[in-house]
Amino acid sequence: MPITLDKKNLRFTLKTDNTMYVMEMLYGKFPVHLYYGKKTIKKDFPNSNAGVAFQAYYEEHGEEFYPDSRTMEYPFYGSGDFRAAALKLRNGNTGGDTTLFTYKKARKLKGRVDIPGVPCADADENTETLELTLVDEFTKCELRLYYTVFPESDVISRYFVLENKGKTELSIEKCMSLCLDIQRSGFDVISFYGSHCHERKYQRTPTAHGLQSIYSRRGASSHQLNPFMMLVDSKATEEKGEAYGFNFCHSGNFLNEVEVSAYALKERTRVLVGLGQECFKWLLKPGEKFESPEAIVSYSDKGIGQVSRNMHKFIRNHIVPKEPYANRPVVLNSWEAFYFDIDAKLMVDFAKEAAKYNMDMLVMDDGWFGARVNDRAGLGDWFENKDRFPEGLKPFAEEVKAQGVKFGIWIEPEMVNPDSDLFRAHPEWIQKTPGYDPLLWRTQYVLDMANPEVVQYLKDSFSKTFKDVPIDYFKWDMNRHLTTVYSNALPPERQGEASYRHMLGVYELFRWLRELYPNAMIENCSGGGGRYDLGMMKYSTQIWTSDRTDPKWRTIIQHGSTFGYPTSTMSCHVAHVQDCRNPRFLDYRFRVAMNGPIGYELNVLDLEDSIKQTMKKQVGEYRQYEDLILRGDFYRLLNPVTDDMRYAYYFVNDDNSQILMTYLQNEGDPKQEKYKLKVSRADRNATYVDKINGGTYTGAELRAGIIVESDTEQQYSKMFWFCKE
Repeated sequence: MPITLDKKNLRFTLKTDNTMYVMEMLYGKFPVHLYYGKKTIKKDFPNSNAGVAFQAYYEEHGEEFYPDSRTMEYPFYGSGDFRAAALKLRNGNTGGDTTLFTYKKARKLKGRVDIPGVPCADADENTETLELTLVDEFTKCELRLYYTVFPESDVISRYFVLENKGKTELSIEKCMSLCLDIQRSGFDVISFYGSHCHERKYQRTPTAHGLQSIYSRRGASSHQLNPFMMLVDSKATEEKGEAYGFNFCHSGNFLNEVEVSAYALKERTRVLVGLGQECFKWLLKPGEKFESPEAIVSYSDKGIGQVSRNMHKFIRNHIVPKEPYANRPVVLNSWEAFYFDIDAKLMVDFAKEAAKYNMDMLVMDDGWFGARVNDRAGLGDWFENKDRFPEGLKPFAEEVKAQGVKFGIWIEPEMVNPDSDLFRAHPEWIQKTPGYDPLLWRTQYVLDMANPEVVQYLKDSFSKTFKDVPIDYFKWDMNRHLTTVYSNALPPERQGEASYRHMLGVYELFRWLRELYPNAMIENCSGGGGRYDLGMMKYSTQIWTSDRTDPKWRTIIQHGSTFGYPTSTMSCHVAHVQDCRNPRFLDYRFRVAMNGPIGYELNVLDLEDSIKQTMKKQVGEYRQYEDLILRGDFYRLLNPVTDDMRYAYYFVNDDNSQILMTYLQNEGDPKQEKYKLKVSRADRNATYVDKINGGTYTGAELRAGIIVESDTEQQYSKMFWFCKE
């Protein structure tokens, strides 16, 4: 039973397969957090005050309850808790910003309460939800906190509904979906930073007294800082120690905060995840309600890697769409082969070559529509370029599919070029603050997706252009961030909502496209991995991990991505035609790409037959391992950031009968160092055969470690495929 309500003592317990979360309503009204950790039978969870000077308390309860030093379940601004608040409201009548919500009732729900208009995790037969209702007696505003339990993933999600049942306008000035107070300090924060072509680079930093934050103000989850983070014991490793993982099911601005209280004797660590305050404000009139996006938390006492695997299982089972095809298609993308220089005949020839070498799908990238012969014109004009596709998209796509491959197409709905029919007709449809010039990037503006007219225009355009076109795959791109954010569809008092409403419009278009093409696959892209987040994964089977395909940097990007996201979401391509003419480099790029579902991004029309035959064999080899890569448990062994650019990992299936281990080394090593790679999931008494290199090993030997020696030459890889006899 995931959720237990002790209504007599007002203590509520949430259980997953391996963890337990406990809270109580102190004095019958204050939600206080007691425990989150591994399952335990103990019932005593001390939650004492710190008892230092300059703390405020309520006269009714005396000095037994200092809000500032308790582990609060959901803290409010102005309530005597001087740490970072989860919710801040401003009263439209008084102008005050003090809020105090107290307990009213609790109930347990089977399944979950969906969040209208935003992506959220799917429930299954084991999912349960705790609904905790709180009321602010002065404003009559009602706050419903939701805790949804996904037992098999060891994941709990948090979100809220705020309903204004009073007669006064309120403004939400800070909005956090999750708060977790931990009764100790001594943690490290693992987070993932970067830039375009260098996304999700691993960093581990000690927490310090005060507030640390990870955020995006860009209108996208961003290349710069990813919303996934971990809070881990300072001594935690991949397989030992306490670790918490946090994520946010949203693709726009976000704020993660970690605060260590400054009390010398009884330190606390607070974690908050949500929309934040700097790029978000929401007007709540009487009778209106606001639903927050969903935040995710998972815990393990078995190390960093186990939290990653919890997240992987959760995302595969509850976030990403169902697989549309029996096998994940190996795509051949036209971008790095031709950039904008494409036409119908060239793409059909490209499809013929793809089919010859066991590739499953041709993806026609940018350059097929409007005046789009470069990146300076045409965005927003979603009709085929008649000079390049004189017969139209439908007969062209049918001819592509007649070659024996599926057909995919590139779109970038959220953007517009100044040189476009759309912008000339509707210059008011871009994000532009009155009185200020809009900024350009890649010669494009951002459409105002908070405007329903813009979203409807895009629906109408794609409906007309794609009518009866047999599309199997969309690559949805987004190539700039939001600036001068403003919506002409909103009144001045609601402009603080523009960025969030923009993302609601994006999600509406995603849902519409999935309904229009229910059996097609969407691959998300934002200049590569600039929207690599749970919100996008709700609609996208996979995400283009990065525009950087150079293996030196790709290993770092892919390694960082695996901490919070399953490898099945990580689109990985073999690219760079010149390097690929060298058989060693081609093989190495393929080994790097096999960290996730693979594809190719090079001009196969211009390659020697021997290279193409090698690629054909690679596709066949990938198919042998595909199930492990998409659905196996993932274990990191070497970190390219901290282990001299060496990367090693393995996949293992549920019954430990197949283990695929990879070692990657980009630079030559004259010292030829040796690494012991331990396979902790091997069955100790079983016998395994390595089907790649030969050799027989006991499970005990694999658990003790396989020795891999680095190579003197660059771009060296070693793979092992251990299969139980």
